[in-house]
Amino acid sequence: MATTTGTADHDTHAYDDGVRRRDFIEIAAVSAAGVGGLVTLYPLISQMAPSKDVLAESTTEVDLSSIEPGMAIKAVFRKQPLFVRNLTTKEIAAADAVPLSELRDPQTLEERTKEGKTNWLITMGVCTHLGCVPLGAGEGENRGPFGGYFCPCHGSAYDTAARIRKGPAPRNLEVPPYEFTTDTTILVG
Repeated sequence: MATTTGTADHDTHAYDDGVRRRDFIEIAAVSAAGVGGLVTLYPLISQMAPSKDVLAESTTEVDLSSIEPGMAIKAVFRKQPLFVRNLTTKEIAAADAVPLSELRDPQTLEERTKEGKTNWLITMGVCTHLGCVPLGAGEGENRGPFGGYFCPCHGSAYDTAARIRKGPAPRNLEVPPYEFTTDTTILVG
């Protein structure tokens, strides 16, 4: 009987070793397959990320210190024109005097500017009709009948808050996401 017990203990011990080896082999195989899958997927996923030149154009920094009240400049943001205008108190008053009921795309000047910086109007320089570049940001350019921007392609006229007032454009000029990094610098994007 002692021999039978010894054999049973030996078989149980051998079975435990076999399960441990099998488990190790399965874990190693699954781990190797997982690492191989990640190594295969990494180039496929990373090629979908934006390239360095696109990332460089994803934000634009604009220095406002040289823009006098009543002046506007054109900058570039994501390969499109960006209008930055320093509104005068007269232009702000003209924008605030327009009843929202007269606007096709009703927005107040305060909704289109940052709190405490109502004089700084930052908009995309792309007409919302067919994508032409409106006039009015450059010195001596036609600002249209409302003193803002005028699109020469189809006659859309924007007021001093870059809101559509006349013509085929359906919406106001777009205000991109931006923030003031200093009192004289903005970061667009």
